[in-house]
Order: sequence, then structure tokens, then C-alpha cells
Amino acid sequence: MDYEGKIYRPWMEANSLLIQTTIGCTHNQCTFCDMFREKKFRVKPVEQVVADIEEARKYYRQVDEIFLIDGNVLALKTEKLLPILEKVKATFPECSRISLYAGYNDLRRKSVEELKQLKAVGLDMAYVGLESGDVQTLENIKKGMTPEEAIEGAANAKAAGIRVLASFIFGIGGRDRSKEHIKATVDLLNIIQPEEIAPMALAIQPGTELEQEMERGEFVMPTRRQVLEEEKYLLENLNDFDSFYWGDHGNNIVPLKGRLPHARQMFLKKVDAAIRQHSETHEEILETFSW
Repeated sequence: MDYEGKIYRPWMEANSLLIQTTIGCTHNQCTFCDMFREKKFRVKPVEQVVADIEEARKYYRQVDEIFLIDGNVLALKTEKLLPILEKVKATFPECSRISLYAGYNDLRRKSVEELKQLKAVGLDMAYVGLESGDVQTLENIKKGMTPEEAIEGAANAKAAGIRVLASFIFGIGGRDRSKEHIKATVDLLNIIQPEEIAPMALAIQPGTELEQEMERGEFVMPTRRQVLEEEKYLLENLNDFDSFYWGDHGNNIVPLKGRLPHARQMFLKKVDAAIRQHSETHEEILETFSW
């Protein structure tokens, strides 16, 4: 398999076959992220992707799920992505799900008809980084996306029948915009209603612009108490739309996983208990680890 550079995939895709389809990320400017810093975005030659798919078939007798990497695979022109998906389905007919990384702007820039074509040849799900619904926070982290663009992209995905997992970051607003960040994020989630939700607590990655901002005192990490209060607000104020909650990222203070709204009260009890019982929630520093 011809993998280039560091390879990332969502923790939910631990058992998936990874097919590298693009190199790097089209945006690659988010202040908190170092996943693709060493890569310049480019499209991997289709013949190489096809060769990787054929090679993987030689090694694996049964492949249930496939995840296309690197970042923003959906940025590929539809006419280039279609034959890759067709090759995947033809080579692994037993595969029950094909997923990829995407941005809401990628979903927005493709027509619903294009997305339906991709769905028809096997694209089931897109993992999309929302990060925040707060306009100021999105500008601060250089996300290159507005809430309105997220709404448009989400609507396109729903119209095409492509599931979306929206990830976002507790604490990304810092200590000063914690309330604004979580309120706006919940408001946006209630509009776009993703089929799956994946919150994770902020981790400062070495060498990122956000680390430099923190060292200069321009960004102040939230406390553990603030992060827990953000999750509590989220659980209390999400509307009753059906969504799977992947709150078990390794950085999260309380690991939670289950279907909403069914598990809401159970989750809230655990978060409330963490706020009440753990002395570390009163500490001034949020301890974090690499993604």
C-alpha cells in the first residue's frame, strides 16, 4: 500500500481499510491542527489509488468498512471520485460502508445531484469538522467556514442521503469565549442535525499556531470545569433529533457513547457527577494529550 506521510483516521474507523486518495488537506490553515502541516495538498493519481485497492484485495479476504484519506477527499472533482468509489465497490462487494473526510464547504460546492451520484456508487458517510458554531471562534481558528456555509453543506448532504458525522471541540473558544462558543455550536447543531456527533476536548498540538498564541498569552486554555460545563450545556440544550453521540475521544474528561436523545439523562448524570466529585475540575489548567 502506497501511504504517504502521517496517516490519520477517526477513532471510529479503527477497523476500516484505509485507502489514501488525496495527499494533505485543501485548507490546512486551522490554528489548532497539525495533521497535514508537512504535506501540500494534491490529488493522488487514480491509477495509484486503483493499484492500492487491488493490492489490498490480495491481503484481505473480508473487508466490511473502507475509509478514504487524507483530508477533504470530497474536494475531488466528482468525475475523479466516481471511478474510485466504483472500483472500491467492484473489488470489495462485501463492503457495507465507505466513508471519507470532508468539509462542509466541500458538501456545499457539490450539487445535490453530484452527491446523489456519489451515494449511488457507494459513498455512505462524511466525517466533517465543524469545530464551533461561533463566528468569532471560527475566525480566530482560521477555519475558513461560516455557520451559513455549514448549514448549506449539511442540507446538501441530507438531500443526497449521505450521513454526516460532525466533530467539534470543547474548549476551542478558550477561557474567554467558552459560553459563546458552546451556545452558538449547540444552536448550529440544532439546525443542521447531523446523524452523528463527535465532540472532543481541545488538545494543544506542538508547533501549531494555537500553541504560539497560547505561549504569547493571546489564547488561554479553558479549565476542566469549563469543558465539563460546555458538555453539560450541549446535552441539556440539543433538540430531540436522532443522532449517535461519540463522546468517547481519549481527551474527553467523561467518556460517553450512545444514541441521543435516548441516552441524554444518563450522560447528564455522569457529567454532573464529574463536576461535583472531581477536585481536578477546579484546577486552572486543562491537561491535554495529542490527537
